[in-house]
Amino acid sequence: MQQRREILAKISVEKFDKALKMSFVTIDESLTTAQNRAYYAVFYIVSALAYLDDFVSKSHHYLLGQFNKRYIYEQKLFDKSLIKIYKNLIENRESSDYDFTYKLTKENVLKDIEDAKIFIETIKSYILQRLEQN
Repeated sequence: MQQRREILAKISVEKFDKALKMSFVTIDESLTTAQNRAYYAVFYIVSALAYLDDFVSKSHHYLLGQFNKRYIYEQKLFDKSLIKIYKNLIENRESSDYDFTYKLTKENVLKDIEDAKIFIETIKSYILQRLEQN
């Protein structure tokens, strides 16, 4: 079971990297797609943590809550600024996908992509270290 979770965590690592790259690639073609990929890059990296620590869920908000609880408040592994980034990305992605009156701007999407990059750079080494230890 542990080996399966590690494999899924590694797949999640590959997926976040592709999603982040796609957010940059699609910015001039589709702001909605770029916004979506920026959020999913963060979702995938948190999913890698979820696989490693066995709290996988299909609920995006559950993963956000568990990330906040486990890594920000209980273990104090990461700065509180990361939960702000994560919340902002999920809210902006939901608005761009489901609120038909929501207007994306390139400036705001670029900021979200940069924030996603900061989020990922902050926790990527922790995940890779965990994967190497196992």
